[in-house]
Amino acid sequence: MIARKGAILSSSDADIDSEQAYLTALYQRLDQLREQADSRLKAILLEAGGTPQGRTQREATRAHYAEQLAQMNSVENGLCFGRLDFSADHPRYIGRIGLFAEDRDQDPLLVDWRAQAARAFYLATAVNPDGVTRRRHLRTRGRTLTGIDDEVLDLAVGDGSGREDVTGEAALLSALTANRTGRMRDIVETIQAEQDEVIRSGLAGALVVQGGPGTGKTAVALHRAAYLLYTYRQQLTRSGVLILGPNTTFLRYISQVLPSLAETGVLLATLGDLFPGVRARGTDPDEVAALKGDLGLMLPALENAVADRQTVPDDFVEIDHDGYPLRIERAVVEDARAAARKSGRPHNVARAVFVTEAIHVLSQQIAERIGADPLGGENLLSAADLAETRRELREDIDVQQALFDFWPVLTPRQVLRDLLTDAGRLESAGLPASLLRDRSAGWTPADVPLLDELAELLGVDDTLKKREQARQREAAIEYAEGVLEIVEGSRSLDFEDVEEEILSAIDVVDASSFVERHEEADTRTAAERAAADRTWMFGHVIVDEAQELSPMAWRLLMRRCPSRSITAVGDVAQTSEPAGSTTWEQVFEPYVGQRWRLVELSVNYRTPAEVMAVAADVLAEVGSGVKPPRSVRSAGVNPWARQVPAGVLAEELIADVRKEAAAMEPGRVGVLVPARLEPSLGAALVAAVPGAAVGEQPDLRNQVVLMTVRQAKGLEFDSVLVICPDEIIAESPRGMSDLYVAVTRATQRLGIVHTAPLPAVLSSLA
Repeated sequence: MIARKGAILSSSDADIDSEQAYLTALYQRLDQLREQADSRLKAILLEAGGTPQGRTQREATRAHYAEQLAQMNSVENGLCFGRLDFSADHPRYIGRIGLFAEDRDQDPLLVDWRAQAARAFYLATAVNPDGVTRRRHLRTRGRTLTGIDDEVLDLAVGDGSGREDVTGEAALLSALTANRTGRMRDIVETIQAEQDEVIRSGLAGALVVQGGPGTGKTAVALHRAAYLLYTYRQQLTRSGVLILGPNTTFLRYISQVLPSLAETGVLLATLGDLFPGVRARGTDPDEVAALKGDLGLMLPALENAVADRQTVPDDFVEIDHDGYPLRIERAVVEDARAAARKSGRPHNVARAVFVTEAIHVLSQQIAERIGADPLGGENLLSAADLAETRRELREDIDVQQALFDFWPVLTPRQVLRDLLTDAGRLESAGLPASLLRDRSAGWTPADVPLLDELAELLGVDDTLKKREQARQREAAIEYAEGVLEIVEGSRSLDFEDVEEEILSAIDVVDASSFVERHEEADTRTAAERAAADRTWMFGHVIVDEAQELSPMAWRLLMRRCPSRSITAVGDVAQTSEPAGSTTWEQVFEPYVGQRWRLVELSVNYRTPAEVMAVAADVLAEVGSGVKPPRSVRSAGVNPWARQVPAGVLAEELIADVRKEAAAMEPGRVGVLVPARLEPSLGAALVAAVPGAAVGEQPDLRNQVVLMTVRQAKGLEFDSVLVICPDEIIAESPRGMSDLYVAVTRATQRLGIVHTAPLPAVLSSLA
């Protein structure tokens, strides 16, 4: 339970008045800076015309001031939340962003929480005060100071009692017991020492954050993103940061955290979003998802699927070329195919080799027919004649079509859809028939790594595109040369006798530079460009619920982050996906060997001790070897369980939901059900409880939400009702992990409603 670090002192009215005055001054400075940025932005928006280069520069400046305004608007609430008093220094105010006076030589008015100068706010204790005599927490509503909590860290003043693993206990307890709102709050005011260590870890290398329920893994990951963007801004602004979440509900739940920390340039995505042009929202049966995630199965199968599209004729095909029959023999296609495969290039790129080899042999065939010397001498066709023959063959539509049939240009979606909807192709690729699906089926998240792998195997032959770009550039340079010649020719002859040199455009810029100045630049943010570019390489990737990703999904992510600058947060005891991981070694060792670091979060801030006692029994049954995190507080309410007849489950559930909603008003109630019962119980709940949300993408701002356990990954509710735990366990090979997830979503209260006898693992509630 939470204990005092040092003496917690109440503050006088004089303290409150003084702090309110300082807070008001901070907001005045914020308003001043905001007005300046707004004025400059409006001036830029009024500008028009100019060269493409000038428009590009103007757009970059516009984006800069727009970002400044967004940051200043986002920190309106909770701008300043703390103060540090030192034995040998001036007080230091801590906030969401840094603020300076007009005279930059003065001390900062407000220190950004990510700056090194602010770190003592999170680490200083009575035993290790780091020069801090008092830590002050400022509670605000809007621009008004509503309260002050002081921690005296000087042992000469405070008693120094309590644990060393919790700081800022008053602010922390207030945050933990506050009702949920349907959106995650930031923890910038209450970051604890073990969380701070993770947040401020360096950019390089793979960092794994293992933590049980309620340890703040997700919040830590988001604050780490904000810290990295602050510390390595120049690098990460160019390359971008990806935050990968388990589902779109989760992304909505966390969507306000980074903006509240003054960061907006991060790409939030699910696995189903990582192939541009595809929004994979379908679902696979567990056994199908497991097969698709199997590296050893899918890699050779996809290679086979591509190779199967590189065909040869049974004997030969005959086409008409310029009025003469032309036979394309099997041996010709086989030799061309062998040469293309030997090149080691991706399928679409290697097609150029295939076509060149085939055309060469076909041109020889024609030469033998029309260029043979009737007297038996050498072929009468010259090298130029042969080159012309090859050109004609390349331009022949019938030849093109025949060679295309043998080695077609392919897309990842085309290959995968054909593979998964054709039993013969599945068998030829070495895949089980259980993967067969209807052609109208939508894409699933497990398909995305397969599409990405196929994109690598197929490649893109951009020869024609580059050739066209080069042609357009040459034409532009030629046009520019003409313009400059006109400028030079129009110089007045009246100045010919003037000794001093008069510069003209042609003296300071050549045609090539002229064209470059007029090329349009891409002004999209890194996140916007990354979302549209499958080959984008991120500066850092953060993966939440990382234990759920399959080996194929990890292969995709490693491709998108070749620097291996990755933060993976998760809990192997909560793995639900059959293709997920049960050890971190199996995730990272194939890519970085032993060069990854594990940090464990051991303190549970969300789940009260009463609920965690139930969860600990379930965790022991999971058998992961992970120790349950230690709860820092008690809710004062014991979990309960009650059995109801199956025939009246819906009615009994509705009654329990109403009781819990009334008890937690205005907090949130989560109802976690087996997948089989979601449609029926969801329909009954929506009909009986106004505003209740149900399903895969509910609005978590509704007071009551019914969903499956997997849909609840990473979420939290004030009160949780777990329905039919025996079915939750039975419906998945990792059902015990699902139950562990279910019982640890609660921040205050937990109830179990069951129709069959309670599973033995929950016998403490019987």
